[in-house]
Amino acid sequence: QEFMEDLFGNLPQFFANEQELRELWSRPDTREHLLQELGAKGFGKEQLAEMQQIINASDSDIFDVLAFVAYSLPTVPRIERAGQAMTEIESLFTAKQREFLNFALSQYVNEGVDELSQDKLPPLLRLKYRDSLSDAVADLGQPDEINKIFVDFQQYLYVQPA
Repeated sequence: QEFMEDLFGNLPQFFANEQELRELWSRPDTREHLLQELGAKGFGKEQLAEMQQIINASDSDIFDVLAFVAYSLPTVPRIERAGQAMTEIESLFTAKQREFLNFALSQYVNEGVDELSQDKLPPLLRLKYRDSLSDAVADLGQPDEINKIFVDFQQYLYVQPA
């Protein structure tokens, strides 16, 4: 309870409103920066994971912990977020890109948001393409295009419900 109150009192210094939280969390680089800032103030990944357990949101994203504490938003299971994202990206990406993104989303559902960090992209590609990065390039495009696909699709995980 004390941790939650402390977190609630400090969250306004990290983001001004729900929309800003969604925007920060939707990109791996700004999400990582936010997590580093939170960690520096005593709200590290371990503490946020504990809070996740306390609010019965172990199958949800750390985003949901922050949104729950700051704005009393209901938590959303990662599998539901992934399903919503796949619906959104259906018309935006090629079949091969969607296949890779579906794989990345399955890792996210099983392991959590850390699977969507920039440093996880090469291991995800190696895992999906059985260590053949040339196959990944053939399916998805040049490395900068693959990176853009990986970063850009994440916004659809955190779209505000209509």
